[in-house]
Amino acid sequence: MKKAKIVNLFLVFITIISTLFLFNQPVAAADKKVASDSVMKKIKQTKELVVGTSADYPPLEFTTSVNGNTKYVGVDIELAKDIAKDLHAKLVIKNMSFDSLLVALETGKVDMVISAMTPNPERKKSVDFSQIYYKPSGEYFLINKRDQTKYKKIKDFAGQTVGAQTGSIQYQLIQSQMKKSKAKGLGKINNLVLALKSGKMSGVVMEELTAKAYAKNDNSLMAVRSDLREEQAGNAVAIAKGQPGLVKAVNKTISRVEKEDLINKKYLPEAAKYMKTAQKTNTMAKYAPYFVKGIEYTIIITVFSVLIGIVLGMLLALMRLSKNKLLHWIAVCYIEFIRGTPQMVQILFVYFGVGALISNLSALVAGIIAIGLNSGAYVAEDIRSGIASVAKGQTEAARSLGLSQAKAYRYVIIPQALKNIWPALGNEFITLLKDSSLVSVIGVTELMYQTELIQTSTYRGVLPLFIAMIIYFIMTFTLTRLLNYFERRMKHND
Repeated sequence: MKKAKIVNLFLVFITIISTLFLFNQPVAAADKKVASDSVMKKIKQTKELVVGTSADYPPLEFTTSVNGNTKYVGVDIELAKDIAKDLHAKLVIKNMSFDSLLVALETGKVDMVISAMTPNPERKKSVDFSQIYYKPSGEYFLINKRDQTKYKKIKDFAGQTVGAQTGSIQYQLIQSQMKKSKAKGLGKINNLVLALKSGKMSGVVMEELTAKAYAKNDNSLMAVRSDLREEQAGNAVAIAKGQPGLVKAVNKTISRVEKEDLINKKYLPEAAKYMKTAQKTNTMAKYAPYFVKGIEYTIIITVFSVLIGIVLGMLLALMRLSKNKLLHWIAVCYIEFIRGTPQMVQILFVYFGVGALISNLSALVAGIIAIGLNSGAYVAEDIRSGIASVAKGQTEAARSLGLSQAKAYRYVIIPQALKNIWPALGNEFITLLKDSSLVSVIGVTELMYQTELIQTSTYRGVLPLFIAMIIYFIMTFTLTRLLNYFERRMKHND
């Protein structure tokens, strides 16, 4: 009983420390930048400008396929190109969920955010903004065309579910001005459109250009001017606190863009060209390279996560079975903590939290580490149960033959334990393959991430998901057959 209380207290301590670390890390990073204007120095040193965006918001930022490769296009992307050109730097785009962009900015994963972001008072508390570069004409309801007589005003949506992108101004407008409606937030616009078309929502609130873009490329949808009231502050570039030099440079580029009227003369026509091209050539065969790349990264994540999980799981299992109380408690605390927290949170913590200390920690490596660390906790319990299932007489017989405890485990106990738990380990490997889709939230180009890009580029929601499901099934089915083969070999060796 006393041991259990100590373990529980230790777990609470770990949780508190982890939480404080995660919330304090962006502040510490920001304070450091205030003193040195480090982002501008980094850009000059690396000759790279890393811009964060959520590329699912045509015509402001979206993706298209060019010779089988993903190309980021749109008004915001063109602006980013001009800013990078004026800074004499190469533009690097990091595509992630809209609600993760400011966290990425504060933790130094991106140098700035250009993603149709409005500089409201809440955001200004944590980041700085450039001057306004684009003022939208208002908010629109995107609805199913069959409902065009039902939904025109706010009052028409009473009792209905209305969607918007999580963390956006549109989501806040629904909450404040459509109180008789139920607000539903999703991270990706294409998922909101899919929910709308499947009847999960009655409408989606978007900016005018984006709503009209989706309506133009999908005959079943319609864009309707809303009566939502908003002080149109417009869109601005988000920059970390304490970067006066970078803000000044960005404002200089924006002033030039406004003077030359590049948004109307160049940016919007360029975006319209890509949207028109996509409308004519939206076939799934064209996006086959996307799926191939997604499969490649999914397999890489799975293989390395499995290796980490097995090694760590074996170590934790032996530590938990150890007579050393310290090792035993460390293993118990780790296993309970990892199994007691969501894997999505762990992925975000490794990338944004630990990644704040290790600036060059890539999203792919962070995803592999997070999934591997999570797997280790579950593999440890599988191995521990397998060791417990081996008769004690096996250990006694091995020791009586003169084997040390380490050799007894290596040559006698572990092989039998692995054979007993092979089905459970197989299930864990299959789960890892599917869980690799979670790292798409931090911008890793695995299968689910690529599927979302295809949804954005083609304005189709269901078909890319169906193809992804088939691909996942083929991979898991193949892996299952492979695991069954090794299981039969083990039984044959008996």
